[in-house]
Amino acid sequence: MPGIHARRVAILCLSRRRLRLRTCGQPLVRIDTLASYAVNPRAVENARRLIEARQYVLRSNWGDVQPNADEQNEYLAKHSWDDYASWHLGLTEGVADETKARHGFVFGDFRRLHRSGLIAVHYRAAEWRHKKIELAAHELLQLLDKTSG
Repeated sequence: MPGIHARRVAILCLSRRRLRLRTCGQPLVRIDTLASYAVNPRAVENARRLIEARQYVLRSNWGDVQPNADEQNEYLAKHSWDDYASWHLGLTEGVADETKARHGFVFGDFRRLHRSGLIAVHYRAAEWRHKKIELAAHELLQLLDKTSG
């Protein structure tokens, strides 16, 4: 009977893009796994309301204005999870409600919608093939551009 050192041990390695089963560091199987998202109808309605009320920013650097972890925590300290969700076009399927992991594709700074945020959502959704999120962002961009002239 071979010793414990001769036995192969399987380890699951989870990355953002794929799940790999490894044996002694060598890949055995690669299973592509991506989170799946449902369009958040409350967020679509919130975005439409912000556009109609002209509560938007047409020119901004999304990297500078996108809410960071501290800003998200500060917002959650003063608002409900439903309010937080209304700023995210995607809801991660299979993840518990009332967690940050449940909410994806933020499009504003918790005060105003940012055109650059919608563009970022559209781009990321297209990149990762989340077609329903991509189309929702596209429709909102069209509405924003039509409204803003």
